[in-house]
Order: sequence, then C-alpha cells, then structure tokens
Amino acid sequence: MDGLFSPEGFADGAGPLYLQLQRRIADAMARGVLPPGASLPAERDIAAMTGLSRVTVRKAIEALVAQGALQQKRGSGTYVAPKVERLEQALSLLTSFTEDMSRRGKSVESFWISRSVQAPTPEEVMALGLGAGDRVARLERVRRSDGIPLAIERASLPTAILPDPGAVGPSLYAYLEQHGLRPVRAVQRISAANLGARDAELLGVTPGAAGLRIERIGYLASGRVVEFTRSLYRGDAYDFAVELKLAPEPERPPA
Repeated sequence: MDGLFSPEGFADGAGPLYLQLQRRIADAMARGVLPPGASLPAERDIAAMTGLSRVTVRKAIEALVAQGALQQKRGSGTYVAPKVERLEQALSLLTSFTEDMSRRGKSVESFWISRSVQAPTPEEVMALGLGAGDRVARLERVRRSDGIPLAIERASLPTAILPDPGAVGPSLYAYLEQHGLRPVRAVQRISAANLGARDAELLGVTPGAAGLRIERIGYLASGRVVEFTRSLYRGDAYDFAVELKLAPEPERPPA
C-alpha cells in the first residue's frame, strides 16, 4: 500500500483529482492490494500523503461508499466491503432461506432482533384473516450466510399457529413442518426498494442502497393462512429467476 497514496501519478488533463484517486483505490481493490476488510487511512492522513485537499479525498471516498465498494463504520473508520457472491433464487419453489443456502452448501446464521406476541396491525389482520381479539407472533431477524448479512426477515403468524415465537430455531419452516403446519403454496409480491438508514445498517450497506422487498403470504392445503412475511434483500446479492412457458393453445372444437 506504500505507493497507493503517493503524490506522484496525479496528472493534469486526466480528469478531476477525486476521480483519479477514486480509480486508484478501486484498482488497488481489484488487484488485491486492498483486500476485503482492509482499513483505509483516515481522510486527513490520505490528504497529507497524496497532497490532495481533504474535500477531494472525501469526495472520492464517498463515491466508493455509494457504490458499495467501501463501508464506513461510525467511530471506527473506512473499510473495503466484503465481496458478496451474487445468488440466484428460483421463484417457482416454495423454500425457506435456510433451505436455499443449505442447497448451495453455505452456512446460515440468524441475528434475532425481536420475538414477541403483539396485537395485530390492520395490515396483519387483512393478510392473516384474523378476527377480533386475535394476536400475532412476530419474528424479526437478519439472515446471514457465511457471515455476510443478506436479508432482513419480518414474519407474522397467528398465535394459533405459533403460540411461542421463542420456540423457533434457525428455520421457521422447519418448525412449522414439525407441527404439520408448513405452507404448501404462497403468493409473493416483489418490488424495488431503497434501504433506509436502520435497514441499511443491519445489512451492512449504504443508506439508500438498492434492495428487493418481498411480501409472502403462505397457505396450508386447506386454504388457511399460515404466515405473512415481509423481507428485504440486498440488491447487490440476489437475482430472482422464474421459468416461463408458452401458454398452451386452446383446443378447437371439432369441425
């Protein structure tokens, strides 16, 4: 890293100085000189080493943070963001996060934010078909794979389905299957989202970063609603794929 912040190499006519510094840092990351998790010197130190102004250095750093290449941790400094493997998930299969990751041979971790029983919101009443006096079990957690946070999952279930949210282990669907209550079909809605400050911090990305919002309502074979889950996925880590087939032509009546 000795020559990375050398004052030599900044050329007139090669574009704005902050872009030259930005390209130099990005190139160092691509070559492994700055590996994932590596910390950068403080802005004032980079300015002193390069001879650039702190405003120029800050602009270069902010651009790389906005791209997700760097991360800034309050009171700690600026770090090279971990490399996130892009994952593809089929929309035609009703599977859990744990099952998706296990199928890929990846480890799964849950960071629990809260597990509680509460009065339902109007949205939960509508989605779960609840009646007066019904309550819901709420599960909120960050889902991680190989140590990298990938999704925030917020699930709501009728207490008739899940009386004790503290009984759920790593996989909600595994718990439901053990009790004969695993959903057999679901309706999902996917939309784009820009992550707010709290959700971005939980996922280790910059506020305003692109995400995918997925709402799922799961049903038993009887048609009874089991779950109402709202998840936020990192936009830089997930692709959702679905197979499409040509609709069969309608049968023509005999002549």
